[in-house]
Amino acid sequence: MTAPAAIACTLAGDDYRQRIAWMAELNRTALRTHQRNDLTLTVFYDPGAEARVRELMENEQLCCAFLRFDIDLEDDLVRLTITAPENARTAADTIFDQFVQGAGAPVVGCGCC
Repeated sequence: MTAPAAIACTLAGDDYRQRIAWMAELNRTALRTHQRNDLTLTVFYDPGAEARVRELMENEQLCCAFLRFDIDLEDDLVRLTITAPENARTAADTIFDQFVQGAGAPVVGCGCC
């Protein structure tokens, strides 16, 4: 049996800061809204951002292997679903906040999770 991935990002220093800035810019320009439901964050982007959302997903799968990413394409949006494992519950707020940095988009739902 394979051990679960460590609950840690492998990026550090400038690499981490650059990634966060890149995600914030993507959010400022393409994020429509986001929704949090316990250990799942769903972010909805403009369809024209599909290539950048795929790049985000691929990059994050490398540095945050403990997260699960799913992408779905619809007529008018790109939906990226990010799921954290149960053993990341105490860090989930911090983890998910990084994915909506710079977002001016409203949160869908009650936001209490």
